Amino acid sequence: MNKNSNTKSSNDSQKSKITLISLHGLIRGDNPELGRDADTGGQVIYVLELARELAKHPDVREVELLTRQIVDDKVSSDYAQLEEQIAENAKIVRIPFGPKKYLRKELLWPYIEVFTDQTLSYFKRTGLPDIIHGHYADAGLAGARLARLLHIPYIFTGHSLGRVKKERLLAKGSNPETIEKKYNISTRIEAEEVALETATMVVTSTSQEVEEQYKLYEQYDPSRMEVIPPGVDLTNFSPTANSSVGSVRTKVGRFLSDLEKPIILTIARLDERKNLETLVRVFGQSERLREVANLVVVLGTREKLANLTKPERRIFDNVLSLIDDYDLYGSIAYPKTLAPGEVPEFYRLAASTQGVFVNPALTEPFGLTLLEAAGTGLPIVATNDGGPRDIIENCQNGLLIDPLDEEDIEHALLRILTDSEQWEEFSKQGIAGAHKHYSWSNHADRYLRDLKDILKYSEKPVLASSFPKRRLPTFDRLIITDLDNTLTGDEEAVREFTKILEENDKIGFGIATGRTLSNALELIHKLKLPMPDVLDTSVGTALHYGEDQIEDSSWRRQIDFNWKPDEIRKVLEDVPGLILQSAENQSDFKISFEIDTALAPKAAVIRKILRQAKLRANLIFSLGMYLDVIPVRGGSGNTLRHLLYKWGFAPEQVLVAGDSGNDEGMLKGRTLGVVVGNHSPELNKLKKLPRIYFAKAEHAHGIIEGIQYYNFLDHITIPNDDLE
Repeated sequence: MNKNSNTKSSNDSQKSKITLISLHGLIRGDNPELGRDADTGGQVIYVLELARELAKHPDVREVELLTRQIVDDKVSSDYAQLEEQIAENAKIVRIPFGPKKYLRKELLWPYIEVFTDQTLSYFKRTGLPDIIHGHYADAGLAGARLARLLHIPYIFTGHSLGRVKKERLLAKGSNPETIEKKYNISTRIEAEEVALETATMVVTSTSQEVEEQYKLYEQYDPSRMEVIPPGVDLTNFSPTANSSVGSVRTKVGRFLSDLEKPIILTIARLDERKNLETLVRVFGQSERLREVANLVVVLGTREKLANLTKPERRIFDNVLSLIDDYDLYGSIAYPKTLAPGEVPEFYRLAASTQGVFVNPALTEPFGLTLLEAAGTGLPIVATNDGGPRDIIENCQNGLLIDPLDEEDIEHALLRILTDSEQWEEFSKQGIAGAHKHYSWSNHADRYLRDLKDILKYSEKPVLASSFPKRRLPTFDRLIITDLDNTLTGDEEAVREFTKILEENDKIGFGIATGRTLSNALELIHKLKLPMPDVLDTSVGTALHYGEDQIEDSSWRRQIDFNWKPDEIRKVLEDVPGLILQSAENQSDFKISFEIDTALAPKAAVIRKILRQAKLRANLIFSLGMYLDVIPVRGGSGNTLRHLLYKWGFAPEQVLVAGDSGNDEGMLKGRTLGVVVGNHSPELNKLKKLPRIYFAKAEHAHGIIEGIQYYNFLDHITIPNDDLE
């Protein structure tokens, strides 16, 4: 018995633990709420079914799907549950970050650092995964940061891409400023660039994604992209003969004058990308379409119109306006509710009338509904973009259309609706093709084959090793402050701050500075400061401890990843307005420039120059006049998180203080942030974030004000932790 137990343990140690991250929307194992809003679509099904299928594989020990905990009376209490088992070796883990209430994805960006800190604490308790896989831009950024910090291989799936969405919306006449305001599109695109830069493998659904969509990105590298078509669980999506359609027939019958006509069916969220208004306009303008068919538009569940978001309400109002303009009453149905079990019935109802399913979206990375329709024998008309191209090529069950060409949409619909032989052929081929080409078991086999190769050539994560429980001095809280202009600038305030440290030996002291180690030590001695317990120097690229400045070797081992300083200097030496600083300001992992703002290009341009040269680096701008180029795993935020993870400090026990852009990384997240009164304007964007206190006092007096604000010397309180 013991022998068998030992064998099982040995086998388990060779299996992979996979962490999937999907942050937005509403994710639960049973009856996921699809179509509730723009964030509850096919991605929810994708990550759930991927997790379940991977967990079945003999090479997988465990799969965890990290998402956001939501405590909100407007949604089910299911989403407040911290863990939910969804298969034998798979579970959903809900990480609390940001406001408790449900938020659309565009509002989650300010809280990504909080998710990172919370997840680090979770990994500290449960152990590190072998691979991290981020889904969509928000989780793409979060996963990339975790992977960089923990030195864990990273996989990214974009699902839909910001640059593609922006291009399509501009083509439809949307205003660039409106797109930016509504979708935070520049933040999303930069998050996707970071995810692509970090990823060892990018999983795509179609060849078109690789060849046309990802090609728009500065970090485009087709050698790291794998086309692995998603699977689809077709258990419930079978032809009409296997099920009745009574319930949905009753729902649409309330709207339609002639139930015997073929049905043009679409199932979509109220999202501008879905192009629903164009579909209704095409139907309204075509006498022939109205003569031969009904239009059924399934838009999820609407409890009250007043509960829709403004963008959703605008689209719904526009659809109703078009219905009225073209007097489509009796020819169009838009049911109020959609129960999860009814989705297959709508496909079967349309198939029973020899109808057609249409997806006119502006962009469609995959197209889950197209395969569901195919499984029920319902022919399809779909946008000539992304997933639909491959689906129709593989299944031969429909026609592609230009979503901006109304005449093209009309002709494709009429061709299928009026040619019964073609309809029968498309119907049979769709059923066969969906089962042949789109199974989750095939997807998992391909995925894990590639994962095995990735792990074979990956080093063991630095922080996977166990460390001594206490090598630092014994203290239960820690103050880490920038040096220049934060701690310095007021000699009296420095003396008062020093006295606080001397009188409170339970408080550790750390310095985080852009200075090199030798420069920092020189100033520390000059100011007569106590020797820091922690010295984070050269803009978060070197970490030393205690009186003897013992170097953190684990940090040094991981920070040189993809660092090519000679090539970076060569690429940037001819950029106007960048002036290399003196040798004393340079270090092994930091290249420092002064900036002539009249000549130098914008930060985005400098990033693009490096990315086009296939060079990976972080750019840290500070005080409007300095630029530090450091490794992708460097920066004060990463150094701090490495420190806390390695030594087991809770972020709530750490007060950090700064004044400029190179302090931003450590100020954001779960630590207690203090921005001194003499701060650079570049930090003003942090004013609405939780746990960042903007002091009125300047220099060290500002730090002291922050210490008092958080009651840091006694029982710590966090007055600015309310996120609602």
